[in-house]
Amino acid sequence: MNFTLPYFLYPVIAFSIAQGLKFFLKARRRGRLAWRDVFAYSDMPSGHTATVISLLMIIYLKLGINSVEFSLALVFAAIVITDAIGLRNYLGSHGQALNKLVGDLDNDDVLESHYPKQLERIGHTPLQVFIGAIIGILVAIIGYLWF
Repeated sequence: MNFTLPYFLYPVIAFSIAQGLKFFLKARRRGRLAWRDVFAYSDMPSGHTATVISLLMIIYLKLGINSVEFSLALVFAAIVITDAIGLRNYLGSHGQALNKLVGDLDNDDVLESHYPKQLERIGHTPLQVFIGAIIGILVAIIGYLWF
């Protein structure tokens, strides 16, 4: 396998597995498939976390903990995971407040066309991030051992 391919391929595989699980879990809960869920925010598991942890792990396994690449991937993963839990949940609470404010106003066509409904669930819980991390770790380890 090309030396650089795992650094791209394993994160893509981890993201695909996490988003696929999310797609089917949401479909099972709703009782129907919705194609918009393929790239949905929030919910179980975190595709973003699976992606960055898979990248971090394959760098760790191939280059070691003392490599510059590992340090960069660790910082990158910390930012992505912190945003997935903290910032995106904060943005979701803003969406919730804005939707309530618009809903409290008189209903008319102007409101609906100028103030579209905001997303209220775009962040992750720590459990969703943890499961995403497990997916990322497993994909990197299996890929590393297999190839």
